[in-house]
Amino acid sequence: MTIDEAVTLGELVDLDRYPIDRPDSPAYHDVVATARDGLRAVGCAVIPDLVRPPALDRLGTEIAERKHTTHYSTEVINPYFHVAADPTYPDRHPKNTFLERSSGFIPGDSWEATTAMRILFEQPDLARFLADCLEVPQLHPYADPLAGLTANILDPGQQFTWHFDTNEFAVTVLVEAADEGGLFDYVPNIRSVDDEGFEAIQRILEGGRDGVVTLDLRPGDLQIFRGRYSLHAVSRVAAHSRPRHAAIFAYTEQADVIGRVERTRQLFGRVLDAHVEAEERRVRNDTLID
Repeated sequence: MTIDEAVTLGELVDLDRYPIDRPDSPAYHDVVATARDGLRAVGCAVIPDLVRPPALDRLGTEIAERKHTTHYSTEVINPYFHVAADPTYPDRHPKNTFLERSSGFIPGDSWEATTAMRILFEQPDLARFLADCLEVPQLHPYADPLAGLTANILDPGQQFTWHFDTNEFAVTVLVEAADEGGLFDYVPNIRSVDDEGFEAIQRILEGGRDGVVTLDLRPGDLQIFRGRYSLHAVSRVAAHSRPRHAAIFAYTEQADVIGRVERTRQLFGRVLDAHVEAEERRVRNDTLID
């Protein structure tokens, strides 16, 4: 398979093990049932080795070819991606506890329509499979031109500290694992719509490990994760390690959704007209701190 060749779903996904193109098959229902169990219990499901090895090699090559477009940033943030203290809260509080985030993102406008990365992201069969796992009627590829399809880059010495997502869920495919570090940590359902869970969050920010689940994901694994309510982080990649590269596929239940201006600027260093226009008409779904 060369980079100039178009790819099919069967070349990208192990359809024998995961027949996401055959939703009426018993194997499909088994995979969905297992994923639902994980998402209901701990807000996370891992589909091991979903991506075929040759396709995984291609995804890795595509990331390497576009790595020069990565926007890197290092900042100290609280779990809500804020960088400024809030005097209305005490010093020892999640709103006023700041930890290092050092990572990069390859933006959505780096992925041409012919890339395996975009072909996989936009597969209707994959979107339907994810919707079934998440128990929602349907999913649409996130329309955000920068944040819809991205690759998260953690080079040696970098980490993605404890945080919450603004989206209800995230879908990632690990493309290249670090030799040391780069593990995914999360605390399932540490907050809810009715309870911010500040005390439990503060204990984790101060180094506590009570309730922390660590995943040692392997290249080719697909992860579905409810990051709106579960605090999560990727541990620091060791200085002597290979980088950690992960594809991030963002979907929404409603079509034509665009991301927040502030978060977009933090992650990509720029915003487009579409972000500004969407911000002016945005309606929040909950009152949680972002």
